[in-house]
Amino acid sequence: MTTYAVTGATGGLGGSAVTALIERGVAPGDIVAVVRNQAKADALTSAGVTVRVADYTDPAALRSALAGVDKLLLVSGSEVGQRLPQHTNVIGAAEAAQVGLIAYTSILRADDTPLALADEHAATEKLLADSGIDTVLLRNGWYSENYLQSLAPALESGVFAGSAGTGSVAPASRADYADAAAAALLTAPAGAIFELAGDEHLTYADIAATFAAVGGKPVAYQDVPEADYAAALEGAGIPGPFAAILANSDAGAAKGALDSTSTDLADLRGKPSTPFAEVVKAAL
Repeated sequence: MTTYAVTGATGGLGGSAVTALIERGVAPGDIVAVVRNQAKADALTSAGVTVRVADYTDPAALRSALAGVDKLLLVSGSEVGQRLPQHTNVIGAAEAAQVGLIAYTSILRADDTPLALADEHAATEKLLADSGIDTVLLRNGWYSENYLQSLAPALESGVFAGSAGTGSVAPASRADYADAAAAALLTAPAGAIFELAGDEHLTYADIAATFAAVGGKPVAYQDVPEADYAAALEGAGIPGPFAAILANSDAGAAKGALDSTSTDLADLRGKPSTPFAEVVKAAL
């Protein structure tokens, strides 16, 4: 019997990965959901999944949570700027618990990308390489859901703004990435690296057109300089450092950093990525 653990299991990606493992035939009792808040894990407990509480900042709790685990899906932390020390704690706990394999949710082409967001992912990949634990790298592209926060404002104003120029992205749904992660955790050999991206290649003008088609209102893409976009995001309430990272990611998209012709996502899942328009329809 193999025991699988998923960190961040009450989050969007981690929770979907637990669901995908079950759908792929893993018995709920063979899954350990590592969560920060027990109160948010009622659905997991009801499904028969073993729930253990551990924060990425608590090495002792992490060691206890990973006891007896054979394979771990390490979902990257959500606190940009704090990820490396958090991931260090998880990897150290996995070593102490003698976890056999870690699959890590990294970022597309982490070793060769202009995105500032990739720095912590690349550093985590190095930690994993130095750890001696067998590793699978899941280099996720952009989530389709990343654009949904712009949906309502775009439909209201008629403008979808960004700094991606005519660059294209290859988004996929969060559930797609979670399903691929589950498939890799079950079947991928140690050392495998997957560049995960959707099947569509969309410019920001295409995204605006999708908003318009699904929302039934005219929406046009407006390209703005990276610094101006960062300032606009900060003005909308996003903290300055993170606004800068988001704007930098858009600028990276202009250079092709969020696009890929890799078929790893579809190959792992055995089916194509969810169309972007379907994600927008579901959001509306």
